[in-house]
Amino acid sequence: MSANLTEGAAQDGAQAAASFSVQKIYLKDASFEAPNAPMAFNEQGQPELNMNLNQKVGKLADGVFEVVLGVTLTCTIEDKTIYLAEVAQAGLFGLAGFDDATLDAMLGIHCPNVLFPYARQAVSDLIGQGGFPPFYLQPINFEAIYAEGLRRRAEQVAGASDGSTMVAEGGNA
Repeated sequence: MSANLTEGAAQDGAQAAASFSVQKIYLKDASFEAPNAPMAFNEQGQPELNMNLNQKVGKLADGVFEVVLGVTLTCTIEDKTIYLAEVAQAGLFGLAGFDDATLDAMLGIHCPNVLFPYARQAVSDLIGQGGFPPFYLQPINFEAIYAEGLRRRAEQVAGASDGSTMVAEGGNA
Protein backbone atom coordinates (compact mmCIF):
# COMPACT_ATOMS: atom_id res chain seq x y z
CA MET A 1 0.00 0.00 0.00
CA SER A 2 2.77 2.46 0.84
CA ALA A 3 4.41 1.81 -2.56
CA ASN A 4 1.21 2.86 -4.29
CA LEU A 5 0.98 6.05 -2.23
CA THR A 6 4.58 6.93 -3.01
CA GLU A 7 4.07 6.22 -6.71
CA GLY A 8 0.90 8.35 -6.73
CA ALA A 9 2.68 11.22 -5.01
CA ALA A 10 5.49 11.07 -7.57
CA GLN A 11 2.98 11.22 -10.44
CA ASP A 12 1.19 14.19 -8.82
CA GLY A 13 4.55 15.97 -8.52
CA ALA A 14 5.31 15.35 -12.19
CA GLN A 15 1.91 16.71 -13.23
CA ALA A 16 2.37 19.77 -11.00
CA ALA A 17 5.65 20.51 -12.81
CA ALA A 18 3.96 20.37 -16.22
CA SER A 19 3.17 23.77 -17.71
CA PHE A 20 1.38 25.08 -20.79
CA SER A 21 1.42 28.65 -22.02
CA VAL A 22 0.31 30.55 -25.09
CA GLN A 23 3.18 32.86 -26.00
CA LYS A 24 1.80 34.36 -29.20
CA ILE A 25 -1.00 33.85 -31.70
CA TYR A 26 -0.57 35.24 -35.21
CA LEU A 27 -1.82 34.97 -38.77
CA LYS A 28 1.07 33.40 -40.67
CA ASP A 29 -0.52 33.42 -44.12
CA ALA A 30 -3.85 34.30 -45.70
CA SER A 31 -5.09 34.15 -49.27
CA PHE A 32 -8.39 34.79 -50.99
CA GLU A 33 -9.16 34.19 -54.65
CA ALA A 34 -12.36 34.79 -56.58
CA PRO A 35 -11.20 33.71 -60.04
CA ASN A 36 -14.58 34.18 -61.73
CA ALA A 37 -15.54 37.51 -60.20
CA PRO A 38 -17.55 39.56 -60.98
CA MET A 39 -19.58 36.95 -62.90
CA ALA A 40 -19.47 34.68 -59.83
CA PHE A 41 -21.79 37.07 -57.95
CA ASN A 42 -24.61 36.17 -60.34
CA GLU A 43 -24.09 32.39 -60.41
CA GLN A 44 -27.23 30.39 -59.73
CA GLY A 45 -27.19 26.96 -58.15
CA GLN A 46 -26.35 25.18 -54.96
CA PRO A 47 -22.86 26.07 -53.75
CA GLU A 48 -20.64 23.17 -52.75
CA LEU A 49 -18.15 23.86 -49.97
CA ASN A 50 -15.05 21.77 -49.48
CA MET A 51 -12.86 22.27 -46.41
CA ASN A 52 -9.35 20.94 -45.91
CA LEU A 53 -7.56 21.08 -42.55
CA ASN A 54 -3.89 20.51 -41.90
CA GLN A 55 -1.55 21.04 -39.01
CA LYS A 56 2.19 21.49 -38.77
CA VAL A 57 4.22 21.43 -35.57
CA GLY A 58 7.77 22.70 -35.27
CA LYS A 59 10.04 22.72 -32.24
CA LEU A 60 11.73 26.12 -31.96
CA ALA A 61 13.60 25.56 -28.69
CA ASP A 62 13.36 23.40 -25.60
CA GLY A 63 9.73 23.58 -24.55
CA VAL A 64 8.73 26.08 -27.30
CA PHE A 65 6.67 24.91 -30.27
CA GLU A 66 5.11 26.61 -33.28
CA VAL A 67 1.79 25.06 -34.26
CA VAL A 68 0.24 26.10 -37.58
CA LEU A 69 -3.38 25.25 -38.29
CA GLY A 70 -4.14 25.44 -42.01
CA VAL A 71 -7.70 25.86 -43.25
CA THR A 72 -8.62 25.88 -46.95
CA LEU A 73 -12.23 26.48 -47.94
CA THR A 74 -13.26 26.15 -51.59
CA CYS A 75 -16.71 27.13 -52.84
CA THR A 76 -17.82 25.82 -56.23
CA ILE A 77 -21.04 25.91 -58.24
CA GLU A 78 -21.27 23.41 -61.06
CA ASP A 79 -17.50 22.91 -61.26
CA LYS A 80 -16.82 26.67 -61.33
CA THR A 81 -14.70 27.94 -58.47
CA ILE A 82 -16.53 30.80 -56.83
CA TYR A 83 -13.90 31.46 -54.17
CA LEU A 84 -10.98 29.93 -52.39
CA ALA A 85 -9.97 31.09 -48.91
CA GLU A 86 -6.79 29.84 -47.25
CA VAL A 87 -5.58 30.69 -43.77
CA ALA A 88 -2.52 29.54 -41.84
CA GLN A 89 -3.19 30.48 -38.22
CA ALA A 90 -0.16 30.00 -36.01
CA GLY A 91 0.77 30.10 -32.39
CA LEU A 92 3.84 29.80 -30.22
CA PHE A 93 3.24 27.54 -27.25
CA GLY A 94 5.34 26.79 -24.22
CA LEU A 95 5.02 23.19 -23.06
CA ALA A 96 7.26 21.76 -20.36
CA GLY A 97 7.18 18.80 -18.03
CA PHE A 98 4.94 16.55 -20.16
CA ASP A 99 5.76 12.95 -21.03
CA ASP A 100 6.06 12.26 -24.78
CA ALA A 101 2.53 10.89 -25.21
CA THR A 102 0.93 13.80 -23.35
CA LEU A 103 3.08 16.34 -25.21
CA ASP A 104 1.99 14.81 -28.53
CA ALA A 105 -1.66 15.01 -27.45
CA MET A 106 -1.30 18.63 -26.28
CA LEU A 107 0.22 19.61 -29.63
CA GLY A 108 -2.38 17.62 -31.58
CA ILE A 109 -5.52 18.53 -29.63
CA HIS A 110 -5.16 21.45 -27.26
CA CYS A 111 -3.07 23.79 -29.44
CA PRO A 112 -5.38 23.46 -32.49
CA ASN A 113 -8.36 24.09 -30.21
CA VAL A 114 -6.73 27.36 -29.12
CA LEU A 115 -5.99 28.40 -32.72
CA PHE A 116 -9.28 27.39 -34.34
CA PRO A 117 -11.42 30.41 -33.28
CA TYR A 118 -8.83 32.75 -34.78
CA ALA A 119 -8.64 30.75 -38.03
CA ARG A 120 -12.44 30.61 -38.19
CA GLN A 121 -12.70 34.40 -37.87
CA ALA A 122 -9.96 35.00 -40.45
CA VAL A 123 -11.70 32.73 -43.01
CA SER A 124 -15.05 34.44 -42.40
CA ASP A 125 -13.49 37.90 -42.74
CA LEU A 126 -11.73 37.00 -46.01
CA ILE A 127 -14.94 35.67 -47.55
CA GLY A 128 -16.95 38.70 -46.42
CA GLN A 129 -14.31 41.12 -47.73
CA GLY A 130 -14.43 39.23 -51.02
CA GLY A 131 -18.07 40.30 -51.43
CA PHE A 132 -19.65 36.99 -50.46
CA PRO A 133 -21.87 36.15 -47.48
CA PRO A 134 -19.64 35.23 -44.55
CA PHE A 135 -19.22 31.55 -43.83
CA TYR A 136 -18.82 30.41 -40.23
CA LEU A 137 -16.91 27.19 -39.81
CA GLN A 138 -18.59 24.78 -37.44
CA PRO A 139 -16.66 23.60 -34.37
CA ILE A 140 -14.17 20.83 -35.03
CA ASN A 141 -13.48 17.87 -32.76
CA PHE A 142 -9.68 17.86 -32.75
CA GLU A 143 -9.68 15.05 -30.19
CA ALA A 144 -11.45 12.75 -32.67
CA ILE A 145 -9.09 13.80 -35.49
CA TYR A 146 -6.09 13.12 -33.23
CA ALA A 147 -7.48 9.72 -32.22
CA GLU A 148 -7.98 8.81 -35.89
CA GLY A 149 -4.38 9.83 -36.61
CA LEU A 150 -3.15 7.60 -33.78
CA ARG A 151 -5.21 4.71 -35.13
CA ARG A 152 -3.74 5.17 -38.63
CA ARG A 153 -0.19 5.33 -37.25
CA ALA A 154 -0.80 2.12 -35.29
CA GLU A 155 -2.10 0.41 -38.45
CA GLN A 156 0.97 1.52 -40.40
CA VAL A 157 3.30 0.22 -37.69
CA ALA A 158 1.39 -3.07 -37.55
CA GLY A 159 1.45 -3.32 -41.35
CA ALA A 160 5.18 -2.63 -41.45
CA SER A 161 5.94 -5.18 -38.71
CA ASP A 162 4.13 -8.03 -40.47
CA GLY A 163 6.17 -7.55 -43.64
CA SER A 164 3.41 -6.06 -45.77
CA THR A 165 3.79 -2.71 -47.44
CA MET A 166 1.34 0.13 -47.08
CA VAL A 167 1.07 3.17 -49.31
CA ALA A 168 -0.13 6.35 -47.61
CA GLU A 169 -2.69 8.25 -49.61
CA GLY A 170 -2.32 12.03 -49.91
CA GLY A 171 -1.06 14.26 -47.16
CA ASN A 172 1.23 13.76 -44.23
CA ALA A 173 1.16 10.59 -42.19
